[in-house]
Amino acid sequence: MRYELPHAGPGQAVGLLGGSFNPPHAGHAHITREALKRFGLDRVWWLVSPGNPLKADGPAPMERRLEAARAVMQHPAVEVTDIEARIGTRFTAETLERLLRLYPRTRFVWLMGADNLAQFHRWDRWQQIMEMVPVGVLARPGDRLPARTSPAAALYERWRIPAAQSQRLAQARPPAWCFVNVPMRTISSTQLRASGHW
Repeated sequence: MRYELPHAGPGQAVGLLGGSFNPPHAGHAHITREALKRFGLDRVWWLVSPGNPLKADGPAPMERRLEAARAVMQHPAVEVTDIEARIGTRFTAETLERLLRLYPRTRFVWLMGADNLAQFHRWDRWQQIMEMVPVGVLARPGDRLPARTSPAAALYERWRIPAAQSQRLAQARPPAWCFVNVPMRTISSTQLRASGHW
């Protein structure tokens, strides 16, 4: 199975941006480029998920989303993948467990928007995720306050790395997380679906 998965060199810092990408859009690409710069990452992998356990409606077919994602995100340090479908995982915690076994010498960083941090405590085994890998949070319009006052932010406040030191994140021992404000684009997948463009 390994040959079908993306390559990561020993010691490389790889950011993981998971989601249904239903559809992918310029906002996803924008936060990916910001994450590469802000968190000292060598690469970012988009994990296009088979389906989001927190969403009742299923996404568009995987091949359609992969093709659209590759059209939107064109960067030499970014790879669009279907890792979760290949290794048979659905929840982030189990995906990370498998990746850490498959890539024991890679430094993974979980990436998310501030909207996800606000409801992170609803994720399956969310505290285990925080204990497994550093987490990089990128602020999106309107999501800063709910994220900063969330149960996850409160519980792990003492392990928060200041935004001014965000380059340290990839090398930090978990639990470690960093919240950065970036110039954001307000486009969302929900808006694109509602407009009929997907």
